[in-house]
Amino acid sequence: MKGVSLLAGLFLLLLAPRYHVEAGGGFIKTRGLNFVLDGNPFFANGFNAYWLMTLASDPSQRSKVSSAFGDASSHGLYVARTWAFSDGGSNALQYSPGSYNEQTFRGLDFVISEARRYRIRLILSLANNYDTFGGKKQYVQWARNQGQYIASDDGFFTDSVVKGYYKNHIKTMLTRVNTITGVAYKDDPTIFAWELMNEPRCQSDLSGSTIQGWITEMAAYVKSIDGNHLLEAGLEGFYGSSSPHKRFNPGLEIGTDFIANNEIPNIDFATIHSYPDQWLSNADEQSQLAFLSNWLGVHIRDARNVIRKPLLITEFGKSWKDPGFSIYQRDTLFKTVYSKIYWSARTGGSAAGGLFWQLLSQGMDSYGDGYQIVMSEGTSTAQIITQQSRQLRYLGKLYARLRNIARLNKAKAVREEQSRGNGGRN
Repeated sequence: MKGVSLLAGLFLLLLAPRYHVEAGGGFIKTRGLNFVLDGNPFFANGFNAYWLMTLASDPSQRSKVSSAFGDASSHGLYVARTWAFSDGGSNALQYSPGSYNEQTFRGLDFVISEARRYRIRLILSLANNYDTFGGKKQYVQWARNQGQYIASDDGFFTDSVVKGYYKNHIKTMLTRVNTITGVAYKDDPTIFAWELMNEPRCQSDLSGSTIQGWITEMAAYVKSIDGNHLLEAGLEGFYGSSSPHKRFNPGLEIGTDFIANNEIPNIDFATIHSYPDQWLSNADEQSQLAFLSNWLGVHIRDARNVIRKPLLITEFGKSWKDPGFSIYQRDTLFKTVYSKIYWSARTGGSAAGGLFWQLLSQGMDSYGDGYQIVMSEGTSTAQIITQQSRQLRYLGKLYARLRNIARLNKAKAVREEQSRGNGGRN
């Protein structure tokens, strides 16, 4: 195998058996621009399924969770991003600050145990920027109910009482002992990473300093409890006013800074989302695709050259509700995203995977939002997703083999040097 080229190695891997899911082993870590699992590069092709805990809290609905994981694993998808929050309301996870619904928590226990069974890793998001499932608005309202004066929902990022509520949720989540597996969440390698918030935005401070301070504080708090898992902020990727790449933003000002926010030491990897059909809804299809290509390209370069951390595209998709929608358009968007990821990964770049929005299983029509993919339906989009899984798996196996070859050659060289030093007696 000595001297085998990259392309030759890829050809050999293409002859290997199709695949089983490769997500077993210990905790996923980072090394330079790579995620690593048991010392080898780990590439993440996966999906979003925000609804997992909600359905699993009802035992009669848990089969849908199992079905979704089964569909995913059979198509090589081994990372899922989902909500670990639901604040306020009758079926919430957190009824009020520090008061939790055990039945809902047991639903999340089931999600984690079932992900482990299917060897799928989870990115668990700890809060929502939006009102759906409570979000920062609910946290602020809880504080107002206790007499706190808070001018806007952005007080979530600055008010000491609200921050105390959120830190309590972090601690409760990380120290939870799974009632099914008996393993504390902070000790469970099934969890890929924690996410501070789904799409944090602070419209009241467009400079980005408020979000910067909040991420810095909360990231340090997470790491003080859990040193095993990776952590990301949940960012969409918008550049701040200090960045020369602000011109790449799709005309939105939201108070985040892709560069500065991800340079925070306790943030382990960068994330971006991409929805050109939403952000550039008045543009034609070609303009949206051109934006997408540029958006991905500039973030991949900045993650490699400036931030120097891995990058995940943690949300992307195209809705069938878009005017003039066609499956061809959706397939083209997926191919664009996957091509950027693959070529970056193949050439030592920062992009390490992508998670499409969203995966459903059969019989979940009420959860459809236009972006849903049902893998078992065998659409052309599902085939593209499966092909990306296969390519990234082969690439990971190739890097693992080349790494082993390098180790063997190094060991051989050491032995030869020792032999020469002993006069050839060994």
